[in-house]
Amino acid sequence: MNVGESAMAFTSKQRNLFPEGLSSFPSEYTKSSLGATSSTQSYCTAPASSTGSIISASIAIATRKRKPRYRDHGRVSTWIEGMRAASPPRVAILKTATCSGARKVLPDTQYNEWVAKHPSALATFESMMEAAKGKQMVLFLDYDGTLSPIVEDPDQAYMSEAMRAAVKEVAMNIPTAIISGRGRDKVYEFVQLAEIFYAGSHGMDIMGPAEACNGLKADGLKSKDEKGNEVVFFQPATEFLVMIDEVYKTLEHKTKNIVGAKVEHNKFCVSVHFRRVEEKNWQLLAEEVEFVIKQYPKLHVTQGRKVLEVRPTIHWDKGKAVEFLLKAFGLANPHNLLPVYIGDDQTDEDAFSVLNKEHIGYGILVSSAAKATGAAYSLKSPSEVMEFLHCLVRWRSKF
Repeated sequence: MNVGESAMAFTSKQRNLFPEGLSSFPSEYTKSSLGATSSTQSYCTAPASSTGSIISASIAIATRKRKPRYRDHGRVSTWIEGMRAASPPRVAILKTATCSGARKVLPDTQYNEWVAKHPSALATFESMMEAAKGKQMVLFLDYDGTLSPIVEDPDQAYMSEAMRAAVKEVAMNIPTAIISGRGRDKVYEFVQLAEIFYAGSHGMDIMGPAEACNGLKADGLKSKDEKGNEVVFFQPATEFLVMIDEVYKTLEHKTKNIVGAKVEHNKFCVSVHFRRVEEKNWQLLAEEVEFVIKQYPKLHVTQGRKVLEVRPTIHWDKGKAVEFLLKAFGLANPHNLLPVYIGDDQTDEDAFSVLNKEHIGYGILVSSAAKATGAAYSLKSPSEVMEFLHCLVRWRSKF
């Protein structure tokens, strides 16, 4: 198969991603509202004219001789600063709590001052729930660092059976969604719960049951999953699938000789993990990413915990995913709504910002160290997240 035939075959597969007739945006989420260029076409297919240029770009990259090529030192330097900022020295935090109050506190001045501004969601649970009476609560959760511990190998970020049981129990009482930078299918493999919504690729790949707990129905494009259950889905960046796949393959090749680097394909974004890369090699890794990404003006790089994320340049993030899901559930009235978002990553700040902007709900940051955040509350670790979920179930059972 030649290059042109390969591109046509890939594009043909894209057309089969959705059921027939479901190839346009819901009216509230148009191309212009997402910041897409005027040249973009139906979001279920890549523009035929752009496919050739994308493939031509890949050929140019593959055949370019190695020579000095790092032209945007400013961008690389900014990434390096961010990589260091995302890797603070470990801080011993000797504080534990339950939803009935703190158990033990030992001095740690910086963290304790930070907690005074972002109090423990366990220690202040009862006062938090006072605002929830008579309102529909919706729970949003990050995955890595929130439901599972941060591990050296992202493929080994398994959640415990106890955590899975806690998420399942809370989802039976409160509509629940997991919003992650990982691919949606990958998150589902880790969690394996059909009762909840999954928003992968930083919210660019959303799917969940058409009917949530308590009879709450979700509105949107509908289809059937592999088990025949009705599901609602939304994918605002499908036109970038070919481009993302190409960038993944190129980055995997470019970084293969950097010890510890791992490139992960998350369907609508590419994650370059540097958790296992020695700091002396961060510069080289950032330069390789910069060299590849500058070939694609419709993509950009954001940063998370020990990861560089290559994402489509559209106006969509975890905060937009929260807004979309609330509207899908018909929960646009802030007076009857109390969303709770729990996350540990820089990318979760977009969701915290939405809650702050609308003056609704609670943002909870999972962190054992003081850091800048828009979250009002804090939890120290995934184990405290699990305790918080148990508290929610006990509280909900009273009504």
